Amino acid sequence: MRFPKPYADAAQRLRVPGGFLLLAAFVLLSRPGVESILRGLPLSLIGLWIRAWAAGHLAKNEDLAVSGPYSRVRNPLYLGSLFLAGGVVIGARSWWLALIFTAAFVLIYLPVIQLEEEHLRKLFPGYASYARRVPSLRPRLGASGGGRGFRWELYRRNKEWKALAGYLFALAWLLFRSRPY
Repeated sequence: MRFPKPYADAAQRLRVPGGFLLLAAFVLLSRPGVESILRGLPLSLIGLWIRAWAAGHLAKNEDLAVSGPYSRVRNPLYLGSLFLAGGVVIGARSWWLALIFTAAFVLIYLPVIQLEEEHLRKLFPGYASYARRVPSLRPRLGASGGGRGFRWELYRRNKEWKALAGYLFALAWLLFRSRPY
């Protein structure tokens, strides 16, 4: 799906304020139970793992990331975020929240991915070839390509601990909301 450039630019500007609106929806619409939280937990943990793995292979704007998860999918950070958010939404036990998060991904994050890929095409001459071989969000199976291994230095530089902190906040809220009154 291609988005017009003016729309994609607007989506990129709305990403941070939109995140605050998603947070408000999460706080207001969550109706969790311990069972729903436990059902969503594995999905969120997979998302955190994917994001951490990707962050340890990403040297932003320095090198084209093609190792680790980037050998299987071009946007592993967004894929990890999808899993992470999916687990949180399952834990929240709200169809409205599921609808809102899905709409936000389609209307905000897909256009942002498009802009980021345009930027990478300009920055790295090999990106077009890489994009033809590696899918955007659905990981290809099979042997992964070589390249460098995971680097804790990159994980720290990319501040991936923030995803874990955000998840722990969400989990704490869900556990708080699941208490009987």
